[in-house]
Amino acid sequence: MSSAQANASLPWVEKYRPTKIDEIVGNKDAVDRLAAMASTGNVPNLIFTGPPGIGKTTSVLCLAHTLLGPSYKDAVLELNASDDRGIDVVRNKIKMFAQKKVTLPPGRHKIILLDEADSMTSAAQQALRRTMELYSSTTRFALACNASEKIIEPIQSRCAIVRFTRLSDQEVLERVVKVVEKEEVPYVPDGLEAVVFTADGDMRQALNNLQATHSGFGFVNQENVYKVCDQPHPQVVVDFVSYCLRGNVDDAYDKMKSLHDAGFSAADVIGTVYRVVKNFDAESMPEYVKLEMIREVGFTHMRVGDGVNSLLQIGGLCAKMCQVVERARTGVLR
Repeated sequence: MSSAQANASLPWVEKYRPTKIDEIVGNKDAVDRLAAMASTGNVPNLIFTGPPGIGKTTSVLCLAHTLLGPSYKDAVLELNASDDRGIDVVRNKIKMFAQKKVTLPPGRHKIILLDEADSMTSAAQQALRRTMELYSSTTRFALACNASEKIIEPIQSRCAIVRFTRLSDQEVLERVVKVVEKEEVPYVPDGLEAVVFTADGDMRQALNNLQATHSGFGFVNQENVYKVCDQPHPQVVVDFVSYCLRGNVDDAYDKMKSLHDAGFSAADVIGTVYRVVKNFDAESMPEYVKLEMIREVGFTHMRVGDGVNSLLQIGGLCAKMCQVVERARTGVLR
């Protein structure tokens, strides 16, 4: 297979993965810090923390490419959650790599990337602590995780923490438009809006949803995106919220029950309700009503997460949201 054919068959997430620091989308402050580190070559041990799909691992790899250049393949060890990363791996594989002699430019170090480091056992993290100290003259560690609080304190104190946040819808949309143009994907604007909505700030999810829709239907529009992503259609949820704003609890409940009967999980439904309410038109929903509704959505999500009856909780949410509107109408809420 030629390199062009191999490239064509790649998932778009990999095909369009940035290879330089200035190609990374979003999180400008974090990216600027990395660019400054790359320019001086003085890189401490790092912890990259934030939600999935926002460029943590990509940022480490871009930094490694910039620092190490042609020595990248020999001087970078990447271990992710699919690899065995128990205490034996830390003592053997990681230690052997740290001891390995590699010819690097002056002031550069080998890099060990531990992806999803928050899933490592406490014992493995304790063993890693000593390894980080012993080989600090030749090796730098980069730990990527979703929750930095799951990294033990002694490791956190030895690392600089780089925090990433979810990407804005505009940032996701700009990259999606570039991919659509390069791949010559037929689309309509509401299709790309649906891709961005389903991604919720996750670039990996956005590109996967875009490619899946293109592969499955050959055309990216709103209906096809929601079929592929198997998420509740926001328009149904908009109708539900509109019924709540009119105090029509029966029709609001029917909308929610239709999503439940279609097989959507309560967590997906409530997550979509939250995003719709958060972005609802300010003229139709005053700020104080929006805040109260989001509060009720949050409580419902917590109860569903605890495993209580999903349909009952969805019905309760309908009643609570209608109650919020009624209290606002009578002046109690203000």
